[in-house]
Amino acid sequence: MNTKHLLHPELHPIAEAVPAFKFTRDNLDQFRNARLSSAVLGDAEASGVTREEVVINSTAARGGTHKMSCLLYRPKNESSNSAYLHIHGGGYVGGRKEYADLMNTSISRKLGITVLAVGYRLAPEHPVPTPLDDCYSALAWLHDQAEQLGIESCRVAIGGESAGGGLAAALAIRARDAGKYPVCHQHLTYPMLDHRTGTPEHFGDPLVGEFVWTRESNQFGWSCYLGSHPAQAPYVPAMVADMKGLPSAWIFTVSLDLFRDENIAYAQRLLAAGVDTELVVMPGACHGFQLLPNTSLGKRYVEAHIEALGRALKSV
Repeated sequence: MNTKHLLHPELHPIAEAVPAFKFTRDNLDQFRNARLSSAVLGDAEASGVTREEVVINSTAARGGTHKMSCLLYRPKNESSNSAYLHIHGGGYVGGRKEYADLMNTSISRKLGITVLAVGYRLAPEHPVPTPLDDCYSALAWLHDQAEQLGIESCRVAIGGESAGGGLAAALAIRARDAGKYPVCHQHLTYPMLDHRTGTPEHFGDPLVGEFVWTRESNQFGWSCYLGSHPAQAPYVPAMVADMKGLPSAWIFTVSLDLFRDENIAYAQRLLAAGVDTELVVMPGACHGFQLLPNTSLGKRYVEAHIEALGRALKSV
């Protein structure tokens, strides 16, 4: 179904600029390398932010360790008592922490907080449980370094976009269940939460999923990520049985995104469990819309994202 007439006119170029990718395991490198030019780090120092690479020992639930490269952002001229753990998107099979450099620099500068961007390992080379183990290890590192970084352990938020949002939701569940490393808030941008979305049994609204991330892409990403592992929580957040005790949530989704309805359903379940939840549905936008530079919708998203994150951290 052609839904371009429902897309905001500013976003029409995205249909050509970011065409839907026909995934196979043989062409994953092509997908992963398509945006390498965007992985160049900006001038954080000029923005009043220090940025450094930190290497974190990721401890796997099944044993063994992996040295994981992450990026740590800190405001130069003010102390920070809060932190935000950022997890990049890419359908569980792609993406890089460097792609969010500009946004993470802005968050650190505007909110005056520490930001840690996680360089987690990707599927299918590293399926469940590895990506979530990596993210949990990064959360543990933030808490273990809290005193040195000047962070209050009760002021650690987590978030991400797409698969990064799915991993953040999964991390919130795992952290709640483990009870060791507190998370005060989950900040989710069109999170990838439900492996069933886009299957013939759960085809959903035909008006969503035409642009950037399709039903076929979604099934490929989930199959790579899950591998032979059962589709269960926390790895598939939508399958969690009990939402009580999860941290407050800001969930941002858009009207033409394949994940729109699973995002709304997840927000409804959080609300029903008594979790403070804010749901935003932006009309006229599709998955990855903010990648198109200099649009009014992209600017609105950035402003809403940073304002809501700051508000959540101040409310703790």
